Amino acid sequence: MTDYEHRLAIAPMMDWTDRHCRYFHRQLTRCALLYTEMVVADAAIRGARQRLLGFDPAEHPVALQLGGADPQKLAEAARIGADFGYDEINLNVGCPSDRVQSGTFGACLMKTPALVADCVASMKAAVAVPVTVKCRIGVDDQDPEAALDAIANGVFAAGADALWVHARKAWLQGLSPKENRDLPPLDYKRVYRLKRRLPDRFIGINGGIATLDEAFLHLDHVDGAMLGRAAYQTPAILAGLDARMGGASGASFDPATLIDAMVDYAARHIEKGGRLANVTRHMVGLFHGLPGARRYRQMLSTDATQPGASTEILRRAFAAIDFETSLQAA
Repeated sequence: MTDYEHRLAIAPMMDWTDRHCRYFHRQLTRCALLYTEMVVADAAIRGARQRLLGFDPAEHPVALQLGGADPQKLAEAARIGADFGYDEINLNVGCPSDRVQSGTFGACLMKTPALVADCVASMKAAVAVPVTVKCRIGVDDQDPEAALDAIANGVFAAGADALWVHARKAWLQGLSPKENRDLPPLDYKRVYRLKRRLPDRFIGINGGIATLDEAFLHLDHVDGAMLGRAAYQTPAILAGLDARMGGASGASFDPATLIDAMVDYAARHIEKGGRLANVTRHMVGLFHGLPGARRYRQMLSTDATQPGASTEILRRAFAAIDFETSLQAA
């Protein structure tokens, strides 16, 4: 039986789950596994590593998602990520963007399960931390039964520690990346069938999960559930996650602690030459539905984006919210 144990995770999302987003999400949940945006293996090897791969220690547990299709390059990038301290290295086999299609990786790899297995084997040989894969159920005209089985069989034979499955096809031709997030129908039952076939392997599910209740219903059928846009657009749902998971980390949410943590973090970022908006853009949806939320959103969307904006704007934005109303009820 697998010893991989991350039951809840927040999905890797391009342009969203950067280091500032992850630090913010970590203030809301200590349990969830966090993922970076996808970093192309070539960039990890040759690019500005601290900018691309650096993260705050508070983010643990945090996984680095890599994109690529060259086993040797992925192995080198995985070593670099492990040396940076990431808790897991994940291979992207699901992104349908034009960028990854031109590089024949991401969701394109669903068509070449043997190559994916080679990539996983090389990464596993290079690092001691878990190596995982995130895929689709298929692409274009593939039969999801055969396509997903082929990927799963290959990656687990190569030593993968877990497989996270976005439960819809990707259409590489005819749909934009944005449309690929909604239009192909979700097929959760296909992922459930995979888990029944591979009871001793970690199978996690992703795609269209909007609430914690939905996430926990999936856990009746698979090993893990991954929240995506819901966690980003309405991050308040994360404040209830630790209590649902139980254990020592299941403390109730404390707004004052969040305020102090984010103001301190934003101040440190500004001192290094960053902008307040780099941090606050991820926080706009936090208090949706609470008294004062409109004023809060307005301040973060306008005042915080001005040149020279200071953390005082963030404190004023928090002050607009009526914290006597439970955040978890938002």
